[in-house]
Amino acid sequence: MTIILFGILGMIISAVIGSLWYSTKTPMGRLHLESIGFSRLSKDERENRMKEMKPKMWKYYLAQMILSFLTSVFIAIIMSAQKSFGSGIVYGEVGLVWLCFTVPLIGQSLLWGNCDKKLRWKKFFSDILANLVIYFAIILAIILFA
Repeated sequence: MTIILFGILGMIISAVIGSLWYSTKTPMGRLHLESIGFSRLSKDERENRMKEMKPKMWKYYLAQMILSFLTSVFIAIIMSAQKSFGSGIVYGEVGLVWLCFTVPLIGQSLLWGNCDKKLRWKKFFSDILANLVIYFAIILAIILFA
């Protein structure tokens, strides 16, 4: 049951950090909008796109929350399995998961996705750092609340 609660906590942490990280007020948020072509649209086109997307946004947020929950549960499982080794080992293991799984996955999606070639490296580093910050914030929260 505790792992489920930590999954929910991590899901909330991920939503908060992701919302701040990709806000239009941050360089990472502006980069994201530019990479998907949103910044090249006229004001009217942006407003129309927003109106068109609004009714479907809850589905995207729900899917993201489920994915964040799964990530948080995985981190909680690693932490509970390695409890006797201390938090340093957990940071190392989650760091390896980030390096060996998350980084290649993001790289592949940008390499084969529809991202502007000029923005790929910036987007790559922005996205992998966002994930690293989220992962380590989840670990810290679990340590504080465990």
